[in-house]
Amino acid sequence: MAPVTRAPMQANTIELDGQLVPLEVQINGRARNISVRVDERTGGVELVLPRFVAKAEGLAFVREKTHWILRQLRELPPHVPFEDGAVIPYLGDDHLIAHRPEERGAVWLEPATRTINVAGEAPHVARRVTDWLKKQARIEISERAHATAAALDKRIHKIQIRDTRSRWGSCSEEAKLSFSWRLMLAPKDVLTYVVAHEVAHLVELNHSNRFWRLVDRLCPNNEPAKYWLKRHGASLHRFG
Repeated sequence: MAPVTRAPMQANTIELDGQLVPLEVQINGRARNISVRVDERTGGVELVLPRFVAKAEGLAFVREKTHWILRQLRELPPHVPFEDGAVIPYLGDDHLIAHRPEERGAVWLEPATRTINVAGEAPHVARRVTDWLKKQARIEISERAHATAAALDKRIHKIQIRDTRSRWGSCSEEAKLSFSWRLMLAPKDVLTYVVAHEVAHLVELNHSNRFWRLVDRLCPNNEPAKYWLKRHGASLHRFG
């Protein structure tokens, strides 16, 4: 399959019915039609253009969608920063972030009270919670991924933890797996499904019927997890 060619995102704003809305424009070499979506992470609009379409035509298309876009923006859930008193889902369960300036250390979890404690100065709370979630993601994902790969008699070359926008995970021909740390905000069965999905690519680097049968074998009864990702996955970008 030929690689997808994309030009870098161009950040801007567009005025829709008197409201300034963040706008990102992307040129996609494989796109055949103009597409517009509301980005839950930024609270803005992402415009994707085929190479043969001028930006002016794309902007006109966005303006035609003004009422739909503004309605979608109004319905977006609020952004939740990582700060003292915030409630975030950790492995699917709500947890309270509690700033402990008098304590030493960085971040620690109290499972009984579902509290994520953060030591140090207030300006560092967000970064420390993010770093902690990335660390936990590496632990949780690596354990699941290596165990699943071993069941297939396969070896993972490398696991990377990132903050990807459009993919929860990926697998390369060199057996390098990549995952979004935001999976730590999803339920455990969703995390398990995504790991099984990417590990299955070590055997089938495609989405053929054989691939999906393998995913079903590695992660039985995965339909609820797939539905959850489709229905709620984008909302994970509103945290942090």
